Amino acid sequence: MTYHHGNLKTDLLAAAAESVARDGVAGLGLRQLARQLGVTHAAPRHHFGDKRGLLTALATEGYRLLAERLEAAGDDFLEAGVAYVRFSLDCPGHFAVMYRPDLVDPDDTDLQAARDATGSALAAATAAHQRTTGRRTGTVTNRSPLEPLALLGWAAAHGLSHLASIGALNRFVTGHGTESLTNLARQALRELEAS
Repeated sequence: MTYHHGNLKTDLLAAAAESVARDGVAGLGLRQLARQLGVTHAAPRHHFGDKRGLLTALATEGYRLLAERLEAAGDDFLEAGVAYVRFSLDCPGHFAVMYRPDLVDPDDTDLQAARDATGSALAAATAAHQRTTGRRTGTVTNRSPLEPLALLGWAAAHGLSHLASIGALNRFVTGHGTESLTNLARQALRELEAS
């Protein structure tokens, strides 16, 4: 078994994301990934150490991808929320591990930086919304670095994402595709945007 193509670390993360999306975290195994990619069983351990290291790297990649999507939404509070929901639908393997502190190493500096970037993108969209509407919803404290509106927006987008991921929203949409669920999320989040 010899691995002759691409970047093994990137390919391991992609295979892990697919596996988690398909079989859940419990179905993910380093040996299974090694077999799937045709590398020695030690190859994943070389890059990630163990399953927790792999899941930490997967969560880190997820936060980076999410931050990019939130930043691409620019100053549009509504579209930032929609981007969040769409990310959860497009990247279910990442989303499944990102908010699971029991699965990842919370002290990992790359993970912390990626989380911070996501939080900053959400905060920027909220600040732009507040400038546009001319109102502030509350103050940032040492205990909570997020404005109340940012926290509410995050909670709404995350809740919609979770409901979509478990199929609970399927009965409310025509069709079961990403576009139908994204449109439903846009309609729901539009109600929050008026706040």
